[in-house]
Amino acid sequence: MSDYTELLARVSAPEGSGRPIHDPATGVEIGRAPEASVDDLDAAIARARAAQPAWEALGHEARTEILLRAADTIDVNAEALAELLSREQGKPLNGPNARFEIGACSAWLRTSATVALEPEVIVDDGEVHAELHYRAIGVVGAIGPWNWPLMIGIWQLAPALRMGNTVVLKPSEYTPLSVLALVSVLNEVLPADVLTAVSGGREVGARLASHPDVDKIMFTGSTATGRRIIESSAGNLARLTLELGGNDAGIVLPSADPQAIAQDLFWGAFINTGQTCAALKRLYVHDSIYDATVEALAEVARATPMGNGLDEQNVLGPLQNKQQFDIVNRLVEDAKANGGRIVTGGSPATELGELFYPITLVADVADGLALVDEEQFGPALPIIRYSDVEDAVASANRLDVGLGGSVWGDRDEARAVAARVQAGTVWINSHGGVHPMIPFGGVKGSGYGLEFGVEGLKAVAVPQIING
Repeated sequence: MSDYTELLARVSAPEGSGRPIHDPATGVEIGRAPEASVDDLDAAIARARAAQPAWEALGHEARTEILLRAADTIDVNAEALAELLSREQGKPLNGPNARFEIGACSAWLRTSATVALEPEVIVDDGEVHAELHYRAIGVVGAIGPWNWPLMIGIWQLAPALRMGNTVVLKPSEYTPLSVLALVSVLNEVLPADVLTAVSGGREVGARLASHPDVDKIMFTGSTATGRRIIESSAGNLARLTLELGGNDAGIVLPSADPQAIAQDLFWGAFINTGQTCAALKRLYVHDSIYDATVEALAEVARATPMGNGLDEQNVLGPLQNKQQFDIVNRLVEDAKANGGRIVTGGSPATELGELFYPITLVADVADGLALVDEEQFGPALPIIRYSDVEDAVASANRLDVGLGGSVWGDRDEARAVAARVQAGTVWINSHGGVHPMIPFGGVKGSGYGLEFGVEGLKAVAVPQIING
């Protein structure tokens, strides 16, 4: 077991080298990220290619046993990982944040290691016996984000390893240290070169996406970057799983109880201070309960503490980086200039630190406003009034994104409305919850391919028919 200082020392570049990484809550440098070159990446991929046949040859049972032990190492090092994650990403230790994320990592790894994927008999008519099997692809390249860097990293690497692939993972430039630390912990158990993390700049990510010896790319991030990955990977026909940007809409029906749903609405929008791909980012509320819903959300916002993530009382933190802070600030200022009513927040919380922005509820806005149409990826929620549910569904579907959505109210009525929402997942009376056995993926500009459960295992494997 390592404490925070020991774990950080294992993965930081030596003093005077690498790139400084700062705590977004305080601005203090916490460590230095190694800066790998394209040559370093090529060498890592070559080692992964050489290690893959032996890893696959172990078989599912042996790999499962190793991955379960790897999950145990996460639990043993959970507090050190959570502290590093909090300092680097900014999310608080408590609430649905750093400790929650580390716990999800080990739980997800265990599920990926143990879920069954049995051969499927396709035809057995006395003359023909055909079975569908799934085999390892080879080398999987994983490119991760900065918002949930460890949990999404596990979402990528766990099923890939379970199916007999080796993995080369490139973390976000904003949160490399926590990912390097997670991989270091896992590699206490995994065979050499089965899992490698390579920290570097954009040129390293571009090379990973286009490398001829990478058989599958998994990427979570923006739609614009996803399109570039598609182009880069075309030369070697790498298979792709892309979980791209979203601008999830929630529809509150007149049958909903504003007070009863306020907490779940709030966390659906503001988990990780709004920095979540499938967070609620546009809220359409029926006219009959509009004012009551706005005020119920405001009550929750006012009562939810924000500040330095190492303070045990806080459950909301800063924006992770200045670029994202500027996007949120720009969108809120535009909404104010165009008649949006600021219910809570509305300007930077400079008393807390440079990158803090308070929970901002913006009422009395409409489609076409930048805050509604662009993904804010932060603590600002536009709330739009509607009177006809068909109009709300049309509004939810009008943008070229479709990661998630939600409908709130009477369950049967909500399910009927949900069936008309164009999104990979539509939640009823909740938003954004994921489960390791429930497939997850987007439509339209939010990407393609499924993760989690049996479908997630199939996505990191190649089908093989055995006929005879």
